[in-house]
Amino acid sequence: MRTYGTCAFGVRAPVIKPKDDLVKIVADCVCEMAKQKSIELKDKDIIAVTEAVVAKSQGNFASVKDIAKDVRKKVGKGKVGLIFPILSRNRFAAILEGIIEGVDEVVVQLSYPFDEVGNPLVSIDKLYELGVHNFDKTFSSDEFYKLVGGVEHPFTGVDYIEAYQKICGNKGKIILSNDPLEILKFTDTVICADIHSRNRNKKLLLAHGAKKVITLDEILNKKSLTHGYHEQFGVLGSNRSKEGSVKLFPRDCQKFVDSLQIEMQKRTGVKLECLVYGDGAFKDPVGGIWELADPVVSPAYTSGLGGTPNEIKFKFVADNELGGLKGEAATLEMKRLISEKNKLLKDEQNSLGTTPRRIIDLVGSLSDLVSGSGDKGTPIVLITGYFDNFATE
Repeated sequence: MRTYGTCAFGVRAPVIKPKDDLVKIVADCVCEMAKQKSIELKDKDIIAVTEAVVAKSQGNFASVKDIAKDVRKKVGKGKVGLIFPILSRNRFAAILEGIIEGVDEVVVQLSYPFDEVGNPLVSIDKLYELGVHNFDKTFSSDEFYKLVGGVEHPFTGVDYIEAYQKICGNKGKIILSNDPLEILKFTDTVICADIHSRNRNKKLLLAHGAKKVITLDEILNKKSLTHGYHEQFGVLGSNRSKEGSVKLFPRDCQKFVDSLQIEMQKRTGVKLECLVYGDGAFKDPVGGIWELADPVVSPAYTSGLGGTPNEIKFKFVADNELGGLKGEAATLEMKRLISEKNKLLKDEQNSLGTTPRRIIDLVGSLSDLVSGSGDKGTPIVLITGYFDNFATE
């Protein structure tokens, strides 16, 4: 019996620079890696490329001053509210620097006990011990410190209230509240800095008296010949680059993955699926941090990666459909049932417990875990056998 299933390999690549031919580089690296590991590439194997190198090859960078100029243009003069930014030096600090440079005065509203993606200011358990159960009260930063004492990120040790206040300087102050409407007590001009709930909060604020509301995807969202931009996501999905600048989410990703698929088919004769991936969509069970600080897991993918898995639950079927069969007889019967799974899935019980997520989110999360975000130097991931199952020979 075949004893291997899905395999994922981190593929090393050279340092990517603006204007590099990334399609050629990725194809060269994957083909060489497959040769070194004696891997026979097959139809529907997958090549995943991290968004970071796609954006770098495009030169999609912008400066803090570019952000400041666009913010000033879009919010005008006066006091501005900034609600629900995530707590991240890499993801948000440079954006905050640009916003502060572009406004006259700001009130920054942080959520608590954690931000949108789970970075904690303080543990829920500690707040419960202090008698705070509903998280519906508004605090000034001084009141919050008085209540909880020190604020320290469990992994980085950073006090984000202090860090963001330092960036704001004498232009702003920080409050803590989970009610987006609280900011309207200070100003009717608001920047929604949240990622996945931004459109809902914008609509809510406008319905309750806000005069002007923009979201992060509306900053640097116009084509420019002088700096980076992203027409759909603006500064969402950006990371700090060198001092005073950010790398934006990559543009034109569909063209890239389609071109890569064509190039690999020319070289190998097989049709691989390709995607660009960013953050995976998973939650750290210890720190409580949800990884997805990008607006999407995958901004582009080839057509074979659409949809959701069509699978039966192996354990459920083994316990309920095989009767007293053992050994080779049980194996043969399981393979038969899997081969006929399109009929079986009419009975929802046979798919009970399978993961109800899109293929691109599953593959993107797998790729993010394999490539890592540190110094592995593997911005490309080759995944073989992802669409195989127990009946595949």
